Amino acid sequence: MVAVLHAAPRAAAPQTVAAWLESLAPTYLPPVRETFARALELARDRCADARLPDGEGVLDRAVGTATIIASLHLDPDSIVAALLSGLPAVNAFDADDIRARFGADVATLVGGVARMESIRAHANTGRGHDAALQAENLRKMLLAMVDDIRVVLIKLAERTQALRYLMNADETLRRQSAKEVFDIFAPLANRLGVWQLKWELEDLSLRALEPNEYKKIAKYLDERRLDRQRFIDNVVAVLRQELADAGVKADVTGRPKHIYSIWNKMRRKPGGIDAIYDIRAVRILVDSIKDCYTALGIVHQLWMPLPNEFDDYIAKPKANNYRSLHTAVIGPEGKPLEVQIRTWDMHRHSEYGVAAHWHYKEAGTLGRSDTGFNEKIGWLRQILEWKDAVADSSEWLTAFKSSLFVDSIYVLTPQGKVIDLPRGSTPIDFAYAVHTGLGHRCRGARVDGHMVPLNHVLKNGQRIEIIAAKQGGPSRDWLNPDLGYVHSHRARTKVRQWFKAQQLEETIAQGRAMVERELARHGRSALKLEAVAARAGFPKLEEFFAAFARDDINSKQVQGAIQSLAHVQPAPVEAPEVVTKKSRAGGSGSGILVVGVDRLMTGLARCCKPAPPDPIVGFVTRGKGVTIHRASCANVARIRARAMQTGALRAKKYFPSTSLSRRWTVRACCAMSRRSFRARR
Repeated sequence: MVAVLHAAPRAAAPQTVAAWLESLAPTYLPPVRETFARALELARDRCADARLPDGEGVLDRAVGTATIIASLHLDPDSIVAALLSGLPAVNAFDADDIRARFGADVATLVGGVARMESIRAHANTGRGHDAALQAENLRKMLLAMVDDIRVVLIKLAERTQALRYLMNADETLRRQSAKEVFDIFAPLANRLGVWQLKWELEDLSLRALEPNEYKKIAKYLDERRLDRQRFIDNVVAVLRQELADAGVKADVTGRPKHIYSIWNKMRRKPGGIDAIYDIRAVRILVDSIKDCYTALGIVHQLWMPLPNEFDDYIAKPKANNYRSLHTAVIGPEGKPLEVQIRTWDMHRHSEYGVAAHWHYKEAGTLGRSDTGFNEKIGWLRQILEWKDAVADSSEWLTAFKSSLFVDSIYVLTPQGKVIDLPRGSTPIDFAYAVHTGLGHRCRGARVDGHMVPLNHVLKNGQRIEIIAAKQGGPSRDWLNPDLGYVHSHRARTKVRQWFKAQQLEETIAQGRAMVERELARHGRSALKLEAVAARAGFPKLEEFFAAFARDDINSKQVQGAIQSLAHVQPAPVEAPEVVTKKSRAGGSGSGILVVGVDRLMTGLARCCKPAPPDPIVGFVTRGKGVTIHRASCANVARIRARAMQTGALRAKKYFPSTSLSRRWTVRACCAMSRRSFRARR
């Protein structure tokens, strides 16, 4: 993570450090400042001249971070942790040693900052439409993975110091870091209410990403700085006099306007920078809410308010609990002027937010023997108050509250993509969250490079790699809640769908076979299956097969559909000149059963068209077997008479009716065409 440059000058010169420690005297007592000095000396010994990948010295970064933390009026442990935050970068962090020297809180904070840095270095926010979602998930993960929110504040301070240094560094590195800050850390500072860091992070990011726009606005402000200062001084003098005459104790100052805020408004409002009213702005600080509205009345009495430019954030605070009165008026010389009016408590919250509000409630406790305990209690009290104040104010804050404390964890793919999962999820849940196919083929997992069982419970910030088979499906054991393989509702649903789909395929195949048997049984195998399904009332063939296999429809309904379709489009039948069939009696395979005739071909004569239960006789015809006639057939009588006359009639060629069966099978009747029966009639 670092490059050691032995030729680099020693970071944080002693005289500079001494001056810095002296500057903390108004806030922190001498024993506390001595602790800062010991932490700084330890960091100097272990970091030496090491530098970070962006070129800044490790110790310089740590001192700059601690300076920002001190400006936020955080507790001593946070400043000590900031001074030691560079130790993990040089592999010199020993948690037990830090715990023995400075306490458990400091060791926890330093470890938490190092872990956040590891996640930041490996996370990938993606591109295109996925970038915003990934940035949001990464912000949530950075919050959810820490047990103490001071870790997040130290990291915000570290990123602020890094961006300050990079303003004079390589352009590519500067833009890359600014983009990350703009996407991740500036919104994070905004949501935590750390306005002081939010404004600086936004301005520095704009300067790196949009240098031309930044310089244009800065030049405009600088060119008109003297006129604007003269204008503001005049307004401040007037307001102080009027408020004093009204008996309102107030502090009136000019309010600086942040360049990013101006640039952002220029994008939303037509008319350019001249259409922005709050470039000239003053702020009035009073003791009570009653005085706020009194001051507002005085301002509106002095100058004409602009329409649609008044906001009462006291009666209706913003989602982050920001409270103040904002109004825009036509001030002296006909120039627009913005006025902000708030109490001192509102001002402390707006300037430092959650980061320092506890300091004013617990003022005077720094440096006492029970400092650590008091500061921790004060911090937790403020966090609880902050949550209760804003948890119901917006949709995001509701999601943030549940994500941070209860419901979700955030893990990384091998490519650095952030995946959010329900707390208690396993590698199988992760695989299904990435892709359904990956979940089906999941056979193993590595967590932070180590093999784990598939029912291993994942934690925030871990990097997950899935080992998958080329093909295959899930195991039914995954659905067993006692084994703990699947926790998320999504993964459980996907597993059940897979097994249901497999069962459906088998059911469809079974139904197809059943329908084809019915068609063969009725001699209608040529019918299209789609037509039969449609006649049965099923638009899709697969649904028809599945319904038949599951007995949702019975055989009679299928038979009715087949017969209905056959009646509409009857298959043509052409009667042969002589219908000949082999006798079933001799295994001939014919559809006609004639008892007493063994292994002889039989056929029905066309002349008389015999049908059950007519008396019949048989006559042997060479090459055609036995031709069956009605006993009363005129042709049989004529053949018999001619044979008697010629003497050619022999018993072996003639079978009287008494020797032939008069029983006909149902199959024989079916084999006879309707055309034959109509002719018979």
